[in-house]
Amino acid sequence: MMRTLPVLLLMLFAGCTESTTDPELTDSGVSSSETMQTDLFSFDAGGNKLVGMLDSPEDQEATATIILVHGYGATNVVEQNWYYNLRTRFAGLGINTLVWDKPGCGQSEGKFDINQPVESSAAEVVAAVRALQDRNVKGSDKIGLWGISRAGWIAPLAMQAEPAIDFWISVSGTDDKENARYLLASNFPIEGRTAEETEQLVGEWQAQFNTGWQDATYQEYLDAAPNLRADPFIALLGWNGVATEAEFLAYKAGYEAGAFVVDEQTELEVYVPDFRQLLASLDKPVLALFGEKDTNVDWRSTARLYRQTIGENPNAALSIQTFPDANHNMRQSKTGGVREMQAQDGNTPYAEGYHEAMLNWLVAEGFGRPSASAAP
Repeated sequence: MMRTLPVLLLMLFAGCTESTTDPELTDSGVSSSETMQTDLFSFDAGGNKLVGMLDSPEDQEATATIILVHGYGATNVVEQNWYYNLRTRFAGLGINTLVWDKPGCGQSEGKFDINQPVESSAAEVVAAVRALQDRNVKGSDKIGLWGISRAGWIAPLAMQAEPAIDFWISVSGTDDKENARYLLASNFPIEGRTAEETEQLVGEWQAQFNTGWQDATYQEYLDAAPNLRADPFIALLGWNGVATEAEFLAYKAGYEAGAFVVDEQTELEVYVPDFRQLLASLDKPVLALFGEKDTNVDWRSTARLYRQTIGENPNAALSIQTFPDANHNMRQSKTGGVREMQAQDGNTPYAEGYHEAMLNWLVAEGFGRPSASAAP
């Protein structure tokens, strides 16, 4: 769903500027007393053989299975043993974990597409659910999703398509709209821009974005954001390129053909049409976790959206918890800014209580068995 039109769009999936160390990826500093068995697990989706890892608790029969749904970017799950800390914690509750490499990454077939549509990613999740159940994997009678950032769009789409999905843990989730404007408005002050400079730069971003879907010429696109294009933070993000006229016209043609939709009230692209109705239809337990220093996605907007949709569904069960010092990756942070987040590594502590919130919720909802890892 992301259109690769440099600077004009400045569009990123929520979390595309996550540090190269995603949450949970490098956890060598965290030890676990729990044991699990890990096996390669492959399945077919979209004409590709996708390869990942299936963990199962070694000393007890699995009570459920959690599928990990990636955020933005390429993956290297098997070779680098991604999400090890999270997987061992879930195993300690008697829960399986399944995670795989995106197409064209690791041992998975296909071609990696950094702009892979969220609908395609959701179809992979559905294919994984059906592979687990077709093979009668123990613990596949209860299947849930854990996902971060961009997975906030993928998980609800998968749940709509596959009723066998029983629960969802949403981390740093998204609302239905483009998040680049929020990211810029949140980060420019951290980068030292004044309130006036921030307003001007964000205004230039909006003006340039609008040339793609309003009545504007290629020259107006080129002229819309001179200060923004020259800003060093934009260079840090890699957003200082310039679209060719052909790219600009192709983008406008896509909008005119209905390939994407802009909400004229907010002047932002809508990534999942009818997303509010989709969330309202979910009748499963949902745990939503947010860092209050998240400068990538507008967590306040997402939390409000969840409360107004899932929270109003009498057949659903919504729990929301926020962490004052956590950034988008749920790591402890001073500013929450993109630059600081990119400098963090696997030794940066998680928000206090972040893992415990998930473990305790899983036990309380009946998906896992109590263990020492799930202490209050």
